[in-house]
Amino acid sequence: MNRASTFTYDGLAYEGSTLIAHYSLDEYSFCERVEVAGADFAVPAQWALGELWYLIAGLSYYKAGAAHHIDLGETPVGPQARTLFEAALHDGLGEYAFRNQIVLDDVTITGGRATSLTPCEAPRERVLIPFGGGIDSCVSVASLAHLERTLFVLSPASGRFAPLEATAAVSGLPIARATRTLDLDGLRASPDFFNGHVPVTTMVTILACLSAVAHGLGGVVMSNEHSSSAPNVVWRGRDVNHQWSKSAVAETLIANAVAERLGGEFTVASFLRDRSELWVAQRFAADTAVHHVFRSCNRAFAQRTQDRASSWCGECDKCLFINLILAPFLTRSTLADIFGSEPLANPALTDQLATLVGLGLDHKPFECVGDPDESAVALVEVAQRGEWADVPHLRELAQRASPDRTFDELLTPLGASRVPAHWLQ
Repeated sequence: MNRASTFTYDGLAYEGSTLIAHYSLDEYSFCERVEVAGADFAVPAQWALGELWYLIAGLSYYKAGAAHHIDLGETPVGPQARTLFEAALHDGLGEYAFRNQIVLDDVTITGGRATSLTPCEAPRERVLIPFGGGIDSCVSVASLAHLERTLFVLSPASGRFAPLEATAAVSGLPIARATRTLDLDGLRASPDFFNGHVPVTTMVTILACLSAVAHGLGGVVMSNEHSSSAPNVVWRGRDVNHQWSKSAVAETLIANAVAERLGGEFTVASFLRDRSELWVAQRFAADTAVHHVFRSCNRAFAQRTQDRASSWCGECDKCLFINLILAPFLTRSTLADIFGSEPLANPALTDQLATLVGLGLDHKPFECVGDPDESAVALVEVAQRGEWADVPHLRELAQRASPDRTFDELLTPLGASRVPAHWLQ
C-alpha cells in the first residue's frame, strides 16, 4: 500500500457539550464527535483541553494513510503539546509502524499557532479516576478512599460496556461520562487504508482532564503500573511499547502539556506508577466485592455490541496473564469460580504462557500485560503451590524461568513516582 501525501487538521468546533473534530487525508475527510457530559466549551480552560485532545485524537485518522506531511492548520500547539504530539506520533504509533513496516522518521509537521495559559481552580482533595473495570483502576479506587472520588467512564457510541458498568456500580461513586463517536465509515472508505494500534490512553487521559475541570475536580488519577513502561520489542533502534500511552514517559509528557494550558495546580499522575502488577494483584485479591463483576478480557470491550463476549474467554493473553498474577493470592477454586475456566491449567495455552514469562520465541505480546520478568516471578511462586501440582507444564516452565527479581521485591515500591503527597494516606 502507498502512503498518503498530507494529513490536515481542518478545525475543531463544538455544539453544547460535544466536540466536533475535522481532519482530512488527501482527498478523504473524517469527522469525530465526543460528548463530554457537563462540559461547557465557552469556558476557556475546558476549550483549551478540547484543543489538546483534538491534536492527539487526529492520530486515529492519520494512521489510515501514514502521510508524509502533517499540517496542523490553526490548531493551538505550545512547545509542550508539540513535544507530546511528536512522541505520540513516533512512539505512540510504534506498534502500528512495526506491524505495518512503516518508517515514520520522514514525517514533516507544519502549521499550528501559539497557545495561552488559562488557569483554573484545582481543589486537591477532589479527584477523577478513569475507570476501565479491571484490577488496576479498582485498586486505585479502593486505595484513595480518603479523597473525594469521581469515576470517569468513556463509552463508544454503540453503547456502554456491561462489565465495566457493573464493576463501577459496586463502588457506589458518582460517574462523569464521555461518549466517543469514531468516524468508522471514514476509516473504512478505502480498502487501501492502513490499520493498527494508536495511543488511545493518551486521548482518554486528556478527555479525563477535560471532564475533571468541567466538574470542578483538581486532578486525574491514572492507574498505570511500573511495567507499563517496558517495551515489547526493539525495532530499528527504537523501543516499541504497546502500552506507550501508559508509560512513565507518556505520563510526564501529558502532564506537561496539560500544565502548559492550565498551569501547575491541576495534577495528572498514575497512582500505581511505582508498583508492580503483583502488588496490584495482592491488593485486588482483598477486594472481594468486585471479584465476580470485574473483567479484563478484551473480548468484552469490542466496539460493536454484538461482538462483545459475555464472560471471560479464558484463552487470550490477557485472561492468561490476569489468571497468573492473581494465582499467588487467591485459591485455585476461587480463580476458577471467577473466570469460569482455568487458563493456567490449560495445556493448549502452554506456548502463550511461555511467551508471557520470556521463554517464547517471540516478543512480549502486544497486550496490556506485565513484563516477562514479573510474569516469571508469579509463575515460580504459583508452581510451588501444592494445589497446582497436577499441572506439569507450570512446573516445567517454572524450572526454565530465571527471573531477575524475587516475589518479595515485587511487593515493594519500584522506581520513581509523580504521585503528590496529598494522594497518599
